[in-house]
Amino acid sequence: MNRCSGEKGLTMNNKCSKKMDSIARKSVIVRKTKETEIRLSLNIDGTGESRISTGVGFFDHMLESFAKHGQFDLTISCIGDIHVDFHHTVEDVGIVLGQAYAKCLENKVGIKRYGFSFTPMDEAMAEVQAEISSGINTIDKDQWIQTVLDVSGRPFLVFNADFSLLTVGDFPTELVEEFFRAFAMNAMVTLHINVPYGKNTHHIIEAIFKGVARALSEAARIEGSVLLSTKGIL
Repeated sequence: MNRCSGEKGLTMNNKCSKKMDSIARKSVIVRKTKETEIRLSLNIDGTGESRISTGVGFFDHMLESFAKHGQFDLTISCIGDIHVDFHHTVEDVGIVLGQAYAKCLENKVGIKRYGFSFTPMDEAMAEVQAEISSGINTIDKDQWIQTVLDVSGRPFLVFNADFSLLTVGDFPTELVEEFFRAFAMNAMVTLHINVPYGKNTHHIIEAIFKGVARALSEAARIEGSVLLSTKGIL
C-alpha cells in the first residue's frame, strides 16, 4: 500500500486512499556505458524487499539497509569494471538510483517535501525538531547521524563525515560521499548529511545509508493535495 498518513500518521482517510491507489510510484532505469551496465527498479511505496548485486559486497549490504529502512522495493543488477576499482560502479549506481527516485516523484503534488523521523537504536534516541527545515537524526550504536532533506528540484549535497579508516573491507570509504553526490544530483534533491561524532567506520556508514533512506521515505509521503511551493513548481 502506498504511504499516506492521516492523524498522527496512523490513519488514512478514504479520499487520501483513493488518491494514493491511483498513483504508481515505481520506475525502471537501464543505463549502459563502457564502464558499467545497470538495471534498476524502484518502488518507493514498497515493503523493503531488495535484490542487490553490484559485485561490491559492502556496498550491496549498505543498499539492502537503504531499501529496508526506507521501505523501498529495490532491485539492482550492476556489472561494472571492478577490476579497475569500485569508483565507477558506486558512482553510477548512485546516478541511476537518483534518476529512479526522481522518476517516481514526477508528480510532487501532496508530498511532504521535507524528510525527518525519530530513530531509537540501542541506548540512544535521535530526536528531530518539526519545523520548516526538517531533518532526521539517526543513531547507530555510538553514532549520531543528522540528515536534512528537501525534495526541491534544486540538487545540492552537504556532506560532513570523517572516517577513521580508508577502507571497510576492500570498500574505499571516500566513495560514500561520491555515491550520495551522484544520487542527490540525479534525484534533484537537497541533501545534508552530518556526522557530529562516531568511532566505528562501518557503523557510521551504515547509519548514513539508513538515515538517508528514512528521510527520503518521509519526504515522499503524500499528506494532502497541495504542492508545497510558493512558486507553484518543484
